[in-house]
Amino acid sequence: MTAATTSSPTGQTLEGARAWLRSHLEARRHPMGQLDQAAASQAIDELEGIDPQVWAGTWLAAAERFADSAQESERIGARESARESWWQAYAFAFLGRYPVPHHSAKVYAYDKAREYFLQATALDESPVERVQVPFEGRANEGDSVVFYAVRPRGVDNPPVVMYWGGIDTWKEEAYVLAQPFLRRGIAVLLIDMPGVGESPLLAGADSERMWDPIFDWVDASNLDQHRVAVLGGSFGGYWAMKLAHTHRDRLAAAVNWGGGIHVTFQRSWQEESRNASSYLMDLMIARARIFGGTTFEDYASRCPELSLLEQGVLDSPSCPLLLINGKDDLQNASADIALALEYGDPKTARLYPGGHMGQDMKMIHNVVSDWLAGQLQTSS
Repeated sequence: MTAATTSSPTGQTLEGARAWLRSHLEARRHPMGQLDQAAASQAIDELEGIDPQVWAGTWLAAAERFADSAQESERIGARESARESWWQAYAFAFLGRYPVPHHSAKVYAYDKAREYFLQATALDESPVERVQVPFEGRANEGDSVVFYAVRPRGVDNPPVVMYWGGIDTWKEEAYVLAQPFLRRGIAVLLIDMPGVGESPLLAGADSERMWDPIFDWVDASNLDQHRVAVLGGSFGGYWAMKLAHTHRDRLAAAVNWGGGIHVTFQRSWQEESRNASSYLMDLMIARARIFGGTTFEDYASRCPELSLLEQGVLDSPSCPLLLINGKDDLQNASADIALALEYGDPKTARLYPGGHMGQDMKMIHNVVSDWLAGQLQTSS
């Protein structure tokens, strides 16, 4: 058997993985959207396997070359070049930990990704502030919440959008999609949802409590506590949906972009979506890790407790809500949107062509940004 046809432990062949990576690189789709194309093409050609050690090592090698270039640019005072090289170092290190750091090699890649991310964003017009606030958790939970705050320049007491992604797209990856808000004079907080990144607790039926100290931090900051919105992408849309109900008095608006609500968390859907072609590898590991597990059963057995219908949350009042997804989503059931419209307060909803989160994500993000900006303006 040649290297090109050897199967990984996840069942994906190396040649199949290379084809998936090339197609996503060409289309500039997650997780390849931020990578230098020439360097990424070279790394794909050099990739000898997708087991964690080899995978992380290949992408980190490219990251380190960009980090070396960034340091040289800083030495000669080339700020813009340094910023771009640090960003590429981050983007390649992120891919090294993708989808989740379930191996020591990927943990190291994740550590380097956060380091390079802060090096890059320190050179931006509106530098990222790393914030750490106390969290009074339970046994085996962390004692602090870590997030990033980015403020628009020249705006006093700006409104704020709290933003997070899903099971593999964390607070660093959310930074690119924060830019349209900054241009509108809106501050952004980038957060890891429960069970991922630097979150202090795993996912569970009451894990929305993780946001309580973040809201308290906003109250004590120079941000406008009366104009706060939340936006969750992919699985993170679930937490935005829940906060729209449980924390409605503290929110001007919320967007669930591609997150589950009830149907997604049923075993029948989990069986159907466990091998979604939109995911390269380790989907079930990535899903199960939010509960502290590693297998399909670890995930599927816990999912029902997240159902907002079974929790009775959908029947309660909410802040203004926008629900969006791709109509052919294979990861989270788009049928959840229709279900949500039958309960609680009226909502705004839209299904777009394509799979998970919709095909034209740039266009959809513009729609989301405009809607949130409008909601924050009318709440002033």
